[in-house]
This record gives sequence, C-alpha cells and structure tokens, in this order.
Amino acid sequence: MQGVRFKNENPARIEDYALIGDCETAALVSRDGSIDWLCWPRFDSGACFAALLGDRFNGRFLLRPMDADARSSRRYRDGSLVLETCWRTPTGVLLVTDFMPLRNGASDIIRLVRGLEGRVDFYAEYILRFDYGRITPWINRMEDGALRAVGGPDCVTLRTNAPMYPRGRMHAAEFCVRAGDEFAFHLAWTPSHLPHATAGDYHKALDDTDDFWKQWSARCASAGPYSDLVKRSLITLKALTYAPTGGMVAAPTTSLPEEIGGERNWDYRYCWLRDATFTLLALMDAGYYEEAEAWRDWLFRAVAGDPAQLQIMYGIGGERRLTEETLDWLPGFQRSAPVRIGNGAAHQLQLDVFGEVLDCLYQGRCGGLAESHLDWRLQQSLLDQLDRVWRKPDAGLWEVRGPLRHFTSSKVLVWVAYDRAIKAIERFGLAGEPARLRAARTRVQADILKNGFDPELNAFVQSYGSKALDASALLIPLVGFLPADDPRVKGTVAAIESRLMRRGFVRRYDTGVTDDGLSGDEGAFLACSFWLVDNYVLAGRMDEAREMFERLTGAACNDLGLMAEEYDPREKRFLGNFPQALSHIALVNSAFNIARRLKPAEQRSEIRVPD
Repeated sequence: MQGVRFKNENPARIEDYALIGDCETAALVSRDGSIDWLCWPRFDSGACFAALLGDRFNGRFLLRPMDADARSSRRYRDGSLVLETCWRTPTGVLLVTDFMPLRNGASDIIRLVRGLEGRVDFYAEYILRFDYGRITPWINRMEDGALRAVGGPDCVTLRTNAPMYPRGRMHAAEFCVRAGDEFAFHLAWTPSHLPHATAGDYHKALDDTDDFWKQWSARCASAGPYSDLVKRSLITLKALTYAPTGGMVAAPTTSLPEEIGGERNWDYRYCWLRDATFTLLALMDAGYYEEAEAWRDWLFRAVAGDPAQLQIMYGIGGERRLTEETLDWLPGFQRSAPVRIGNGAAHQLQLDVFGEVLDCLYQGRCGGLAESHLDWRLQQSLLDQLDRVWRKPDAGLWEVRGPLRHFTSSKVLVWVAYDRAIKAIERFGLAGEPARLRAARTRVQADILKNGFDPELNAFVQSYGSKALDASALLIPLVGFLPADDPRVKGTVAAIESRLMRRGFVRRYDTGVTDDGLSGDEGAFLACSFWLVDNYVLAGRMDEAREMFERLTGAACNDLGLMAEEYDPREKRFLGNFPQALSHIALVNSAFNIARRLKPAEQRSEIRVPD
C-alpha cells in the first residue's frame, strides 16, 4: 500500500503553513497537519522532510482525520510558539498540539493528539528522507517499539503509542481517537554514531516549552494598539535566531519562489548584514537587550578579519563558504525550479554592508551595549577599505546578478558609514580623524545628490544615469541622509506612490524601466511597504501611516500572524521564503514608529541637511 490519499492533496499555499522551532532549527506545519519542511539539526542542515519543494515521497509527517472533509482551525497559545490545531468531523472533535522543546541534548518534535468529543478516525503517515528528500534511510524497530531511521550522519527516532506499521515506502497508522484518548508522536534527532534518544515526559516538555515562550514574550514592550502583532513578530524572530551564536536567519526555508513557476528561488537560511541595524533597533525598542547584544556580537565575529573580504551574508555560525548548487531531484514549490541551496550572492560587492555594520555598532553603543576598543579598531579598518572601494559600482541592495552599477541606495549607506563613524568619535570620545571622515562624507553626499537624483522625475533613482525607481530610496530619510520634509524626499515618495505601488502595496523596483538582471514579475516587497509607513510617520502623515500599516498586517499576515517576503495583492497570496525575518523586523519598527514619540527611524541619526 502507498497510504491514504486525500482529495486535493498538496494544494498548500505558503500562507497555509505554521512555524514551530527550538531556536536552532524550525519546521513548517501545513494547515492539513503535515510537517512538510524540517532541516535537522540546524537551520542550514539538509532537510529530512522536503515535501514543501517536492512531493510526499521527499519526506513529510502527516497527522489528520481520515474524513477528507474534516474542518480545521488553528492558533498559537497566547505568547507562545506552541501550535494547536482543532479538527472537527461529523463524529467528533480532537486537538493536535505541535511544539519543539528547547534543546537539552537531542532535538525533538512532539505532536500530541487528544480526543475532545465523540470519536474521530485518524491517520498518521511518516515518510523520512535525508539530504533534502534524496536519501531513503534504513529504518528498524527497536526493542521498545521505537522506529530508528539512520542515513549517514543522521539518526531520527520516532516513538508513539499509535499502531505504526510499514506500508510500502512509508510507515502509517489508522486508528480511532475517542474523547479522553491521547496519542503521542515524539521525533528526536541525534548523530547516528551516538546513542539514540530516549523517551521523556511529554506533558512536562509541553509545559516547559509553553512557559519558556510565555515568560520570554511577556518582556515585550508595549506598542500600543499593535502590541499583539509586535509580540507575535518578536516570537517569530526569536524562533529564527540560532541560540548558540545569536545569528538570525533571514528565513528557515530555501527556494520558495518570488514568482510562481519562476526561477527567482534563493536560499535564505543565512544571516544578512543588510538587516543588521533594523534588527538591532527592533530588539532594543522591544526591550530585548540580551538578544540585541547576542546579534551584535554575532555580527562582530562574522565580519572580523581582512576588511577586503567582507561579505554581504554569513552562515549562522559566521561561516563564509556558502557554495550555491541546485537540487535537480526536487521539482520546486508548485513547479518553481530550480531548487537552490547555498547562495552565490555571498561574495558580491555590496557597498551598503559597510554602512550597515557601522550603523549597527553605533546604535549598539547608543543603546548601552558594551563594546571593547578592539571593536573600534575593526571599524576603523572597515573605513579604510571603504575609502578604497566606495567609488566602484556594486550589485546593490537587491543582489543583482546582472552588470554592476552605481546604486543610489548603496552610496547612501556609504554616507551612513562615514556619518556614524563621525558620531561615534564625537559622542563617545573614540580615537579617529573626524576631519578626514567629514570630508569623505561630504564627497559622498555631493556624489549622490549630483548623480542619484533626477530633477526631471523629481526623485532619487535606482542607479546613476537610470530612470528607474527603487523603493530602497525610502531609506533616505530613515537613515538620516535627508529629512522627510526635504522636497527631494517628498518627490521621491510621490513617485514611488505613483509608479511602484500596486493595490496599496509597494514593489521593490520599476520592472518596466530596468532589465539589468532585475526584470521579472514578483509581488510587493513587504519590508519596502513598511518603509513607506515609516516615511509617512516622519512626514506627519499619521492617518495614512496607520491605514497602510493595518492594510499590511491585515492582508499580508496569515491567520497566525506570520509574514513572507512578498505578497501578491492580485492573487492574494504569499511569495518568497517564509516566514521572513525582514518583514517581521519592519513590522516591529513601524509599529513603534506609530506608537511612540521617539521613533526608531529618528534614533538612527541626527538628520543633517546638506547645503
């Protein structure tokens, strides 16, 4: 037998998934009760459930009623990452509770099935495939009844009181759940050369996991009417943080497409410097200084070394070798191929990372995070390297894989690097040459105003000499390059509203004008849409800011408060990797921008108006 097949099987959209995690890796659970994605033991390890990018035989773990018409509703426990899915059938009701305990040796997933009313005929299907769905493990039943699956370095043990038996290429069970019955499914990963994981107290593990998340999220600062959204976003960001190092992955997935059926499918299981300052501000403004310091420390360790070898992204431990390859045995999410692991953009020249590093470390000092003089020496060496390279064209904020250009946003972040170095010297008494840095800042500023602003369009453009718009220009007032009431900023915002907004959401760039590696139909980029909210706030357009914020969080959050990288307002569906850290970071910062008088966007810099 090949197991039970349900009608309309695998119709999942990205927004149909929930996230569970243990702060070292994460799993995606579909609305239909299937774990379709899990990389073990780390975010960047090979997936042992990869049905998300293929089919059931690339690995999944399904728990659901036999009744194909069973109705489900789901929620996270308040303030927690414990997922509860309630299933209703004509004959009964049951609850499935999914969670990953914080690590204490092994890495675990626990799924508890509890009967609430009547009786429900239930089905479990277990298909484990290591190495992104490619390797079929050797599975044997141990003396205590557990199933032990081994493939190379990996071992996964499944313990359950449900009657699991082999059925062709899988293990499955069909059983009845009556009111008061409870069935437990415990998956545990261990290295294959070590003893396998043992059984534990599942209810204690549930209570401990729930308590951890509730105590952690209770520390979240108030964001007024948006406090619940902020808390859920911060729980998501905590779940995307690799606890041993403090690094935060951009998303726990790879190759979820920016266009259904397209090729823009990238691996996001790494840490981007591009997100550094926004991440730090979101954590500090929400009151999570310990996490902010861990992130800042990860950043410092990752970039330490020869400044000429600075990368735009690193692995969760600070790894630099992120070799990109394609997995040709996986057809991709809804046939969106190729599926990629690794990320070849890691070694691109992106000048904005210099500004992000200097800004992040400066904001850390302003927030009271301890720093050594050795940290400042590294920053001075980065500035020396920036002196040598800032005039070069680069790949830009969006990692263009076409010809290099002089991207306006990249040059703005070069200005930020010099600006924050000057402020660090002036405010904290650090050693340096402020006169030299001021001269460099002035040169960069003049270069941007001469070449990055188009008087005919009355807007900052994507790159020097281009007529294309780019939503990254919304960063100009947020980083303090120009104030929000500057006519050039107002003109840029108006142009973006006119040409880059679709149905109330902001696209990254103007695909109708540029084709230098940027063409292709994609959805609205959610972080850019939140940056427009921030611009409205800084310009005093508060009604518009609230309206847009609520539109974003209403349409572009799923029923559990999770966001992807992009949103297609026409098809009303998520696009890109999920859940996306930058989208949640932008949500947090925008919520605080609206709710507080002292706004994160204003904290980044004392705005200076050029002559």
